[in-house]
Amino acid sequence: MAESSRANRGWWDRNADDYQVEHGTFLGDDRFVWGPEGLDEIEAELLGPPEELKGKDVLEIGAGAAQCSRWLAAQGARPVALDLSHRQLQHALRIGGSFPLVCADAGDLPFADASFDLACSAYGALPFVADPVRVLREVRRVLRPGGRFVFSVTHPIRWAFPDEPGPEGLSVSASYFDRTPYVEQDEEGRAVYVEHHRTIGDRVRDIVAADLRLLDLVEPEWPAWNSSEWGGWSPLRGNLIPGTAIFVCARD
Repeated sequence: MAESSRANRGWWDRNADDYQVEHGTFLGDDRFVWGPEGLDEIEAELLGPPEELKGKDVLEIGAGAAQCSRWLAAQGARPVALDLSHRQLQHALRIGGSFPLVCADAGDLPFADASFDLACSAYGALPFVADPVRVLREVRRVLRPGGRFVFSVTHPIRWAFPDEPGPEGLSVSASYFDRTPYVEQDEEGRAVYVEHHRTIGDRVRDIVAADLRLLDLVEPEWPAWNSSEWGGWSPLRGNLIPGTAIFVCARD
């Protein structure tokens, strides 16, 4: 857990500028998009109807430049944007917004019990932590009874395919059941980037182990309007295999 956290904090601090330059236009300044397919929360309503967000305390985990929190604030919610990377949050400051920014690890949330009505994470934290149950338990702790947590991650089936957007990315090259994390190392063998693979079943069991209830599992289809490529995501692949999984959970 500590090694993954240290490696990914450093990676995102070093690469935040390039990430925002490359993907900032697609993400927008105040758009809530769940993944590279472009599924927008204003259409999906996975956190609930927009009109019901007004006055709600919402925690965004792995907020990056806080685009999702900015959209939530525009709906009248009271978001808090949390990220491991200080540099990502500097981009949130650059864009602006009248909500708190918190630099902290998702496995040790610096909030009191039952502080939030809702929590969300669009590709934030969960793919990068070695102990996802710890993060999920922390989220449950800070949610009020009846609160909802919605998070998106790379769809687990994508780990069986090369991370290529073209035809070379359509042939299975690895076992779906191989949980070996993807790790990049420096010259001295220290991890500088880590991403962890969990199967769909693993994710469901993690949710249950954290005493959350799974309400829905959304696998966005690739829309006709989206001609973008993003890493291994593309219209070619998106029309054949899912690239994103969105888990909708609740605290009883």
